[in-house]
Amino acid sequence: NFQNAVVFPNKISTEQQSLMLVKRLLAVAVSCITYLRGIFPESAYGTRYMDDVCVKILKENKNCPGSTQLVKWMLGCYDALQKKYLRMIVLAVYTHSEDPQTITECYHFKFKYTHHGPLLDFGSKSKMIDSTITCADTKKASILLIRKIYVLMQNLSPLPNDVCLTMKLFYYDEVTPPDYQPPGFKEGECEGMIFEGEPMHLNVGEVPTPFHMLKVKVTTEKQRMENVDKSILKHGESTLPLQVLRVDRDDPEE
Repeated sequence: NFQNAVVFPNKISTEQQSLMLVKRLLAVAVSCITYLRGIFPESAYGTRYMDDVCVKILKENKNCPGSTQLVKWMLGCYDALQKKYLRMIVLAVYTHSEDPQTITECYHFKFKYTHHGPLLDFGSKSKMIDSTITCADTKKASILLIRKIYVLMQNLSPLPNDVCLTMKLFYYDEVTPPDYQPPGFKEGECEGMIFEGEPMHLNVGEVPTPFHMLKVKVTTEKQRMENVDKSILKHGESTLPLQVLRVDRDDPEE
């Protein structure tokens, strides 16, 4: 159920438990972004709580075909995520309905999978200690990620009126069947996206589990960042740090 998006498991000892949490986090993140950016009306959302954080969750609403469409896209993403094909989701905002390639803001959700569980580095400057990921680590990272999304989205200048959304999926080609398309998606062209204005890249955060890693990045128009308290962009200066990315042009993902 797309609406049951905010319950933390007591433990994450199986791949299925991890998958369920990643799906729920994705639902919360996409819902929070579209809600705080004013893309859909209030009626397109329900209210849930994630610990002490109140979150809005998208729901299918016959009076809001856009939100219903996005929920269907999300279910397609879940299919690709479950099969371990999904490498990245790009949710992009564009302003000219006839030109979806020219975008004004976008959100990247990157996924990694492991059978053995990634290791987190905990430690001081003097020594680094490898430690396996606990449920408490995952929960803390999840809540921090959602709070950081809230802080950033609430501080960005508004989007233009009458924006449109598009969603592109990228796969791990070495394991994904060449003819695979999740429900609600079709084969895409490989042309790149053109960013309208001067882009600012923000690394919002990441959530590890013993079986998955979810990373969230935002690219927005630099002028929309003018109202953002610069302290949230720098590590160590705030309880909610966001990192400004310098895009690596040699990185195929970027």
